[in-house]
Amino acid sequence: MKTIAFLGSPRKDGNTELLLKEVIRGMKEKSAVDVTVFNLNLMDIKPCQDCGGCDKTGECVVDDDMTKIYPEIRTADRIILASPIFFFGLSAQSKTMIDRCQSFWCEKYLLKKPIPPGEFGRRGLLVLVGGMKKNVGIECGDASAKAFFRTISVPEHRVLSFLGVDAKGAILKHPTAMKEAFETGRDLVSG
Repeated sequence: MKTIAFLGSPRKDGNTELLLKEVIRGMKEKSAVDVTVFNLNLMDIKPCQDCGGCDKTGECVVDDDMTKIYPEIRTADRIILASPIFFFGLSAQSKTMIDRCQSFWCEKYLLKKPIPPGEFGRRGLLVLVGGMKKNVGIECGDASAKAFFRTISVPEHRVLSFLGVDAKGAILKHPTAMKEAFETGRDLVSG
């Protein structure tokens, strides 16, 4: 089972990355799974220019690090998006990558060529963590993630989220977060 994960946090070894690592640990304990992590903050990904270059082919004409990501999205069975919540939404790193998936939107909806489900089906996981205490950040982040997942032919995704967690490493003091992340990883590769 092939899994790709997008780390959308700019903070090295921060709460988002710690949660993502624990999800992956849970996956690997449950199943022989191949996981590729894309650290979006370290990649050269330009914002979508809405140039129309993908309208007729479903392929983006911009040549940058997204060219490494596109084939991985096509062939993944499980896709994880992990992002901190900034200003009630996904991080800029996450949103830039998502916006560049406009080519998949064109391919699926204009050209009527969705990505096939593959042997294991396609499932997603959204991991969110933020310092605020209101749910609006989770709701807004999930709305963007839902559009992303459906565009890349992932018909269902789960949300693992934690609020009121801000300082670097504070997620480790949360009473259930790491256990929940581990179990979520196990569940992602089950059935």
